[in-house]
Amino acid sequence: MDRWKGRVALVTGASVGIGAAIVKSLVQHGMKVVGCARNLEQIEKLAAECVSSGFSGTLFPYKCDLTVEDEVLSMFSWIKVQHQGIDVCINNAGLALPEPLLSGKTSGWKNMMYVNVFGLSLCSREAYQSMKERYIDDGHIININSTSGHRVVNNADVHFYAASKYAVTALTEGLRQELRKARTHIRATCISPGFVETEFAYRLYSQNPEKAEAAYKSIKCLQADDIANAVVYVLSAPPHVQIGDIQMRPVEQLT
Repeated sequence: MDRWKGRVALVTGASVGIGAAIVKSLVQHGMKVVGCARNLEQIEKLAAECVSSGFSGTLFPYKCDLTVEDEVLSMFSWIKVQHQGIDVCINNAGLALPEPLLSGKTSGWKNMMYVNVFGLSLCSREAYQSMKERYIDDGHIININSTSGHRVVNNADVHFYAASKYAVTALTEGLRQELRKARTHIRATCISPGFVETEFAYRLYSQNPEKAEAAYKSIKCLQADDIANAVVYVLSAPPHVQIGDIQMRPVEQLT
């Protein structure tokens, strides 16, 4: 990770869970990290924790709603002014809502697509343009995907969510192909976790928190730090190594 010291990373969905763990790990390794989310206060608390922990890097909180294109573009403009641009883009923000295919609300489907697919694609595009204009040839785009992007479980509540994550699988491979065609060594990687003990299930089952608690207690789940460690592994790979997808799940997870 030495080659990333002092360089700039963007982490979306940085306020809690996996995003917060990734931010702390990158700051600990000496990176300048722009952490964005809709809840600015939580990122500001995280920034204070990084300072009190004596980490060698710095966290810069930024409020951004990834469903609003103008806000995303404004964020990248701000990053250009403040930090010249970014070298690493980690598309972590993700959303699952219990909206089945036969009875779900269109608004819920749109929300998942805007965050999981369009927001990710916007950030990937702008990240590449930022790297290109500064002749950055060793940058990295990492998409935090899901095992739901590789198989469909028998649970109607997450079928549309799975569709959005299948899109992330396709988008990451598409990025790899386009980056190669552009004759750049910028890399694109997916990290696809299974059950991770975060706020994710509580948001999915906000009307039935007992269901989320039962799911997390049923097996020994992955922790957010496990995914942060996978990010560090990906970034630590030699520049000639292309890691396409890391699928990781708890040992006790069935599918």
